[in-house]
Amino acid sequence: MQISTIFSSYYSLITRTFWFLFLVSCLLLTNCVKNEYKKSSTELISDPQWETHQAKLNTLHEYQIRGSCMYQEDQKKIYANFFWHQYSLKKYRLLIINPLGIKELEIIVRPNISCLKTKTGQKHISHLSSDLMHQFTGMIIPLDDLTAWLIGSPGRAREFELDKNHLLKSVTFENNSGKWQLSYLSYNKNTIPILPKSLELYQGIRLIKIKIDNWTLKR
Repeated sequence: MQISTIFSSYYSLITRTFWFLFLVSCLLLTNCVKNEYKKSSTELISDPQWETHQAKLNTLHEYQIRGSCMYQEDQKKIYANFFWHQYSLKKYRLLIINPLGIKELEIIVRPNISCLKTKTGQKHISHLSSDLMHQFTGMIIPLDDLTAWLIGSPGRAREFELDKNHLLKSVTFENNSGKWQLSYLSYNKNTIPILPKSLELYQGIRLIKIKIDNWTLKR
């Protein structure tokens, strides 16, 4: 009877120990999987596939994007189509077109200077394109960082997360207007390299949705 009791206690201890170690292992594994692709550009751990993709993005010097966007702030919602022509790293042209196909404004950006043209032909100059956009539309859009974000690069951001395909999943970046949260919803796998198809930007009460319909790459 005593031997049976001892064996039963021993077996119970072994069982409890097994399940404890099993649960600890599961928690550690879950944490590893969750953080497997959560890497910032300042981490020492490198991701060869991400680095290869980044190298391909760096070869994109000139391209054109056609798409649509939605800007929401409080009760205000604005829908528009856009055409973005990137000529070089610091030179691009942006057209904002209303749903009726009428050009509302044009922004031309060159190094250290930005020019906004209204549909009535007025011209306005500033050092920052985002300031011009806010001044004449009331919309706060981080245009100076969108150049990198539109192609799926974190740009100046040092906090970002990769998805299972080693592409950008999210970006967190703080500029003069506050902290931006950027989420990549889908990618166009027919382009070389793979480029974003839809993304969303959040900042407090602001939400910007961008859908890219067409990429034209010039090499």
